[in-house]
Amino acid sequence: MEHKEIYSKIIAGTMTWGSWGKQLSTSEMSDLIISCLDHGITTFDHADIYGDYGNETEFGKAFAQSGVDRASIQLISKCGIQMARGRDNAVKHYQYDKAYIIWSAERTLKELQTEYLDLFLLHRPSPLMQPDEIAAAIEILVAQGKIKQFGVSNFTPSQIALLETSIPVTANQVEFSLTHNAPMLDGTFDDCLANKRMAMSWSPLGSYFREENAKTGRIKKIMQPLTEKYDVDESQLLLAFILKHPVGIYPVVGTTNKARLRASLDATKIDLELQDWFLLLEASQGQRVP
Repeated sequence: MEHKEIYSKIIAGTMTWGSWGKQLSTSEMSDLIISCLDHGITTFDHADIYGDYGNETEFGKAFAQSGVDRASIQLISKCGIQMARGRDNAVKHYQYDKAYIIWSAERTLKELQTEYLDLFLLHRPSPLMQPDEIAAAIEILVAQGKIKQFGVSNFTPSQIALLETSIPVTANQVEFSLTHNAPMLDGTFDDCLANKRMAMSWSPLGSYFREENAKTGRIKKIMQPLTEKYDVDESQLLLAFILKHPVGIYPVVGTTNKARLRASLDATKIDLELQDWFLLLEASQGQRVP
């Protein structure tokens, strides 16, 4: 099954919708959900930890208020990170025993007010994870119809290979942008492409707008003529850069600004020329390709 048949090419990241960011009200969240759908963004990315374990609850209320048909959207969530705030934990850690994975998935379903997740991810790899234990949990959740697909986030190819000794892995969501392009050089995207694994990018704009350093300075010099050439803004070019990769990356865009969400979707239409792509890469790396 092709990923394009399931998920929207731009995924709405919900991490900053709640207490970790914009603190949207239920009505504001509901309005944003509807606005996303109006512009063709149908996939929403969650994690249990967002908003100190509170975002899913708030989104669930907004989803119910919106009246949106569940079949018209796709919900992604993640589990496994146990934080030292929001829960009674002495230390931040990862937990992937069978009982916890099932409990976490069921909690997410309850909070999101849905009967199933389209995609359920392990949030970060643990040195102590046991493939058979994880597989046992996922197989139960799939058999019960509570999750449709299983994937991971922030995993290396070898960590995925370890899991796949017991269970297939459909997707990998990793940090990837023009300013953080390691996944296309360290084998992460090679693994996705070779195994037809869905590749998602969190923080797809990278540090471009957050930091002023030699790297972002070089990129900005290249950006000016390119924004004029393609008649787009810098954010759209940053997305166009990662969208050109042959693995078919799905950017997880975290803005709550409706205009910027629309602009992100328009970035999927940019046909970035080969040499312009390498000009951007060269600016990021500070040297010509070997």
